[in-house]
Amino acid sequence: MNSQKLVDIIVDALEDIKAHDIDIINVARITSLFEFIVIASADSTRQTKSLAYHVQEKIKAAGGKVHSIEGEQTGEWVLVDAGDVIVHIMLPVAREHYNLRALWSQPASSAP
Repeated sequence: MNSQKLVDIIVDALEDIKAHDIDIINVARITSLFEFIVIASADSTRQTKSLAYHVQEKIKAAGGKVHSIEGEQTGEWVLVDAGDVIVHIMLPVAREHYNLRALWSQPASSAP
């Protein structure tokens, strides 16, 4: 499955359970580890966990693979590793604090 199709499946799954402020960042120029980062906000730890589970189920149903899910214990920030796409589902306070959009939108600096 190509990366853009995977992103579409993930965004649809997030929208199904009312995630908000969904951002998609193409990081292929910055890293070779994955192509896209999807960041979404949830209103509660219960919702972050539900969103992560739903994303995982939708990916598997489409024939994709989820390599791991991290952060389910606390639910403040849940990461879903879908290979070429990494999904961050966060509570607003964690999202504001870590500001992943700004971090990953910065051009890679060159070493001196």
